[in-house]
Amino acid sequence: MKLDMTGSCMPVLVLMAAVLTVTGAVPVARLHGALPDARGCHIAQFKSLSPQELQAFKRAKDALEESLLLKDCKCCSHLFPRTWDLRQLQVRERPVALEAELALTLKVLEAAADADLVLVDVLDQPLHTLHHILSQLRACIQPQPTAGPRPRGRLHHWLHRLQEAPKKESPGCLEASVTFNLFRLLTRDLKCVASGDLCV
Repeated sequence: MKLDMTGSCMPVLVLMAAVLTVTGAVPVARLHGALPDARGCHIAQFKSLSPQELQAFKRAKDALEESLLLKDCKCCSHLFPRTWDLRQLQVRERPVALEAELALTLKVLEAAADADLVLVDVLDQPLHTLHHILSQLRACIQPQPTAGPRPRGRLHHWLHRLQEAPKKESPGCLEASVTFNLFRLLTRDLKCVASGDLCV
């Protein structure tokens, strides 16, 4: 007589698979955004922006510069010095630095638009584009455990600098720094992160 074990064994097999998965005995697929080719990470599309997008940023930059001339800001410090170059960081550190740079840029430009009705329309499309870039970038960054090691060296210094800037700089000087850094962010820093290992 042939015993049919299929029916009685299936619940046991399912239970064993569940236990092994929970205990980590069987590798479970996890989506890590640290790699440029990870699922959900599409940062490579930003190696170059379209001419229309760049033109929108050019109009925004011109309008911001006109606004700054009227404010007559006197700024001594340079938030983004000439030595600011993501190529000095390790490849895996660059998206983290760019995320901080983008987040601060968005915060400052949104505040500028809120404070000046003239800038609202001209900043609308650039802000939308920057938000889209930031969301795509965050899909590529693996969350760091809160108890894990903190960034050190140059990356730590840059992140601290960007974090402290709103406390140390006047709104006008922050706006000036972000405005003059805008095209370096778009055509150099973003392109570098989007190029991954090819950015040397």
